[in-house]
Amino acid sequence: MRISFCQGLLTGAIALNLLILYYVSRAQQQMMEKRREPGKGAPKRASLPLPGIGIGSSRGPGLTILVREFEDFENYVADVAHSFLKIRPELPFVVVADTLPYPPLALPDGVRLVVLKPAPDQPPQVSRPELYIQTEYVLVVPDGVELDLGRQLDRLLKELEGEGGGPVRLVAAPVLTRSAVQCLHLRVSLREWTATYTPAASGSSGSVCTALRGDAVILIRTEDLFNLSTPLSKPLMTSLFIQTSLRGWKVKLLEGPAFGSNRRPLFGSAHNQWKADSRLKESTARLFKEFGIKRVIQAEGKDQWYGCRKETARCFGTVLDDTPDYLYLDRWTPPCCLRALRETTKYVINILETSGVRYWLEGGTLLGAARHQDIIPWDYDVDLGIYMEDVPNCDYLKSLDSGSLTDANGYVWERAVEGNFYRVQYSEANHLHVDLWPFYSRNGVMTKDSWMDHKQDVEFPEHFLHPLVPMQFAGITAYAPNNHKSFLELKFGEGVVENPQYPNPAKKRLEKSKL
Repeated sequence: MRISFCQGLLTGAIALNLLILYYVSRAQQQMMEKRREPGKGAPKRASLPLPGIGIGSSRGPGLTILVREFEDFENYVADVAHSFLKIRPELPFVVVADTLPYPPLALPDGVRLVVLKPAPDQPPQVSRPELYIQTEYVLVVPDGVELDLGRQLDRLLKELEGEGGGPVRLVAAPVLTRSAVQCLHLRVSLREWTATYTPAASGSSGSVCTALRGDAVILIRTEDLFNLSTPLSKPLMTSLFIQTSLRGWKVKLLEGPAFGSNRRPLFGSAHNQWKADSRLKESTARLFKEFGIKRVIQAEGKDQWYGCRKETARCFGTVLDDTPDYLYLDRWTPPCCLRALRETTKYVINILETSGVRYWLEGGTLLGAARHQDIIPWDYDVDLGIYMEDVPNCDYLKSLDSGSLTDANGYVWERAVEGNFYRVQYSEANHLHVDLWPFYSRNGVMTKDSWMDHKQDVEFPEHFLHPLVPMQFAGITAYAPNNHKSFLELKFGEGVVENPQYPNPAKKRLEKSKL
């Protein structure tokens, strides 16, 4: 078949158009890729890992340097990278940031920057640091640290390898010219929402403990690090040791070799130091909220509170079936709530006593006094019985025919809507409360006008109140029925003091093994 001149010309034109279209498309793709790159001198975000590389795949020997904590407004991450790679250029170096740093980091070639915040135009693997660490160990390095000698790394590796699979799962070395590293014991009770630090033995080479305070370089197996729930949460040291202590892991703090740092202080101005301190405070509060830790007891004995306060709502919502939501999490009443209940109880009891209102510890509150001389660890309110005839003696109670009043100390007094009793709330915002149940005598039996659907809400002989006897409760001396054990068994059943149980075992039962 012969092709005419016109047909050949047409075929050539089509081929030329296809060629032009290909090069235009290629140029557009290159422009798009260029726009995704950070500004000049900034490292690229991590590219996709090779298929099949990730958690659970085999890792090679050696270690990866990891820098996690630094401030974008002033840092020395590039200097850290140069320092380590100058002496050990073969080491992988990874920098992890929550968001793309601004101004951009001018990192050396080969340093990987991983941004944790997902990008809508990127697959999820890009934001997973564990996919870029293919060595058996990770060395977590603070900002501003310098590597003086390669043997520092060899010593750390030798120490951790020597521990095998024992309880020591981390090895640390101090950073000179920074705050001294302190070896601490850390006990975390999620059930009690509390972290408690206590001093550990220090000064000897190879001190073993469960937490560190101060600047240190930390070596950990990659598998161990990324098997933690949140391996790179900030503040990193706080987060790391809370999680490792819950697993029973220990850290060995070596006396040497120490790592150097020419950056002291780390920030060049008081303003930048203030910014860093503020961010640290915010990230600490955020971490404890995520972990469900409301109280931190420092090694010096100082309490730090991260739960509810007088100006905030309480830590739990409306209680259904006598079972607060935290019991389903295998936790007990948050310590901040217990503290507020104690404060409210002491305040109310003082007013009742000075007003001439006879009262006594009632129900579960009396049960807590008998067992713990305190509120039951999982209880969420306090109950006091009062003589109805004494109500007019108290200015706050006698004026509560309707509505509520807030006193000068911020406590809210109200007549309860659920029945004929009174309630004193910690504040307008925080509804932790003490309930006051008015009883009166009828033929030698104490009764009342409102009854709740509680097993213990029953009448009882008045002789339990003659006399009322002092009893230790929540740090004060309160009044309670005489022969309180018989009183409690009348209300709850035989053996109630010796056999603790949640208020509604049909919904949530207390396992004896957890006491």
